[in-house]
Amino acid sequence: MKVLESLRLALKALAANKLRAVLTMLGIIIGVGAVITLLSVGEGVQTYITEQFQAIGSNIFFVIPGSFQVELDKPAYLTTGDVEAILDPTQAPDVLRATGVIQGTGRLSVPGREKVVTVQGVTADYVEVREWYAAAGQFITPVEEQSQARVLVAGTLVVDALFPDNPEPIGEFVRINGIPFRLIGVMEERGGSQFGSEDDQVFVPLSTALGRLFPRRTPRGEPRVNVIYVKAINGDRMDAAIVEVTEILRQRHDIEPGEPDDFSVISQSDLIGAFEQITSVITVFLGAIAGISLLVGGIGIMNIMLVSVTERTREIGLRKAVGARRRDILWQFLIEAMLLSTAGGVLGIILGASGSAIVSLLLEDQGFRSVLTSSSVLLATMFSAAVGLFFGIYPAQRAAALNPIDALRYE
Repeated sequence: MKVLESLRLALKALAANKLRAVLTMLGIIIGVGAVITLLSVGEGVQTYITEQFQAIGSNIFFVIPGSFQVELDKPAYLTTGDVEAILDPTQAPDVLRATGVIQGTGRLSVPGREKVVTVQGVTADYVEVREWYAAAGQFITPVEEQSQARVLVAGTLVVDALFPDNPEPIGEFVRINGIPFRLIGVMEERGGSQFGSEDDQVFVPLSTALGRLFPRRTPRGEPRVNVIYVKAINGDRMDAAIVEVTEILRQRHDIEPGEPDDFSVISQSDLIGAFEQITSVITVFLGAIAGISLLVGGIGIMNIMLVSVTERTREIGLRKAVGARRRDILWQFLIEAMLLSTAGGVLGIILGASGSAIVSLLLEDQGFRSVLTSSSVLLATMFSAAVGLFFGIYPAQRAAALNPIDALRYE
């Protein structure tokens, strides 16, 4: 009952100074709201990154020239011959498909319109590896690849820019850097990714890109590619496929035992893990910054509670004179401080949830959404209650320690 009586007195004291109570809670409200919003955005970033990397395709990894671990003393290349070796089932039985890709920038033009986009030279297996298909028309065929046909498949953004009145301009001619290509397909809409919008690019046969657009070769005269996409037969054989591809490339590149690879093999799990680690650190850092406002709010609670003790000195002396014990006074002011912080925490949760929803709304077009988790709400609530308890102890102890005779004489 004494706790209930202390709660009643605390509510009465707060009700008598509503404006001061609201201003005191403001620091807690802003702090909790900022913590929840930033943690929600951090969770949303991790989810977004995971989804974007998964959009690359399932059961796939890719190989790029160069090494992330060591500095190489000579240039590194990947070639079409590397792709052919990886596709050999006797050397890589766990590889289902592989495609080399060469990438460059091209100026696309049609009468009255032009656009600079990314041009990718790919093989017919590209759609199966990436699990991304033509929505209209068709993709590049092996026959077109072998004959160096001047055909292209465009993303939806490219089609919208060059043919605004014709969403399926199959058969139309588009010039790439002045060379005419026939448009044979329009890709499915894929949306944005960490690499930019995948819909803002075009695809041509790899042989055509190497022969007419980007004639890049190694010092030995072998056709170069920028990246090799590899698809394993299933997810369980990913590691085995990576080992096989690594051994093939080390042998082809004349890398001796003990020497570092002149290429890097990267899987989805590697990318997702690396980015999640980075975003986790950033989220914690931003949450800590937001937590500073909770600390400021706690100091505000302590200051106001000290003022309240001073204002109510005679009241404290009177309560002690009629029998209130030290712990009764302690509980009264401690509960008052915790009420301020808890109420501020509840309002902060509402503010944080609103902030999270606003961020999701603003970035809806990019496919981003904040993720409000129960753990972030619980963390912010517990932290705000702890702030009230911590910063309320000193004023409560000061009130409880007052001598009743001195308190009654206080003017």
